[in-house]
Amino acid sequence: MLSVVATRYAKALVDVVAAPGSLVDPSAALAQLRSIEEVFAGSLDLRNALLSPAVSPSRKRAVVASILSPLGLHKQVLNFLYVVIDHRRVHEFSSIAEAFEALLDERLGYVRAEVASARDLTGTQTAALEAEISRVAGKKAKLKFSTDPALVAGVVARIGSTVYDGSVRGQLDRLRTKPARA
Repeated sequence: MLSVVATRYAKALVDVVAAPGSLVDPSAALAQLRSIEEVFAGSLDLRNALLSPAVSPSRKRAVVASILSPLGLHKQVLNFLYVVIDHRRVHEFSSIAEAFEALLDERLGYVRAEVASARDLTGTQTAALEAEISRVAGKKAKLKFSTDPALVAGVVARIGSTVYDGSVRGQLDRLRTKPARA
């Protein structure tokens, strides 16, 4: 579950990059946020410096600017990062990036779904699932796949709070709870 703070910051960035006339491609902004996230995750020293109240915000911005300059960040993304640093929300950065992706998908008309299967699915199976979930949801689906051997066979798809259980385990559970006929 995404925090209110992360969602608020992400919404502000989505509003900037998805605005008419914006010079930033929203998918490029997402890729840049993910790149920043990787840099933060890859350096414990950087993370500690950014989280430390002993380091001034201006010094943090200077360090970040020099470290992230090879990424060629858009001005809006870099300014957004500075706001996150200035407001001491660096610890929320991963959640902000996740919220940004979710809000961007929503703004662009995508529905997000999580699909668990008993084993890895083939390309044909994933394409068929994507088409079917898109049809059911009435929007283009973006799927996140995982495997769960406990399902025995079949798939379980979650779209928001709705679960579609097509697994053998689910069928066995339904049989187990069904009252016996006399």
